[in-house]
Amino acid sequence: MSRSHIRRSRELALCQIDTSPFSPDQAEIILRYGAPVGTRVEYHGQLDRCMGRLQELMGAAEQKNQTLAAGTVVVAEILTGSMGRFARSWYAPAGGAWLAMAWPDTLLPEFARLLPFAVGLACCRAVRAFGVTADLKWVNDILVAGKKIGGILCQTVLSPGGERFHLLGIGINGNNIDFPGELGHVATCLSEELGARVDVLSFIGHLLAELSWSIGLLHYDEQLSLGQKGARDRSCPFVMQSWLAYCDSLGRRVEYGFDVQEKPMYQALVLGVDSCGGLQMELDDGTLVSEFSGEIRYL
Repeated sequence: MSRSHIRRSRELALCQIDTSPFSPDQAEIILRYGAPVGTRVEYHGQLDRCMGRLQELMGAAEQKNQTLAAGTVVVAEILTGSMGRFARSWYAPAGGAWLAMAWPDTLLPEFARLLPFAVGLACCRAVRAFGVTADLKWVNDILVAGKKIGGILCQTVLSPGGERFHLLGIGINGNNIDFPGELGHVATCLSEELGARVDVLSFIGHLLAELSWSIGLLHYDEQLSLGQKGARDRSCPFVMQSWLAYCDSLGRRVEYGFDVQEKPMYQALVLGVDSCGGLQMELDDGTLVSEFSGEIRYL
């Protein structure tokens, strides 16, 4: 029942997705690239980690001389061992949208490294589609009025047989309104922002539709870069153009560090985000720097 609810919501959302500024023919190509998203949806009441379950599914498929289907999604109502970046614990009780998807490593490296941006774009668009004005903070936080409503974690792993997959983990706070003390002033959820409970399964379906679009868009960017659709200035892929439209990091003073909570390195002014996802900043002495990993904290 839960899986069918998610699938129906995904199909309905696909019909309503904002495909501007693309022509119908272009939109069809993009959605075709993203069509495998949600090929298989596995739903659990409780798991340790969705990514861990995906890795189990990879091994099980290979024992049958098969490969895990692209776009396989694992959803759980509760996660007991979920983690964010730098092995930080992620609070994932009942009421949230907790899921992960496996995507085969078929993109060229310069486009594969933009997968976190494509996933963040999908999350932000899905939250906005439910009536909450969300923004993106480099590189993978979804914020509402400065409070965190969701985050993503992208990892590249090898299956037991050596197949490379990108595991795309997503956590969006839905109806889980009670946060531990240390999170109470920095986190929010959909129901708190809307003043009403949300249908989390419908939200997950809508999120999968947005993932179909954004990941399809990334593959379309790669297609264009290879010259299959004619000449075009590829200085900024469509995924990054779209991501920047939702980013609220530009012009902000920030503290930067690889793990900024534990080891902040310096303060700077954010000037922009380049086409490769690099954060462009100016130090207090005027030095210009670009960072491609790590994280920032707004000052």
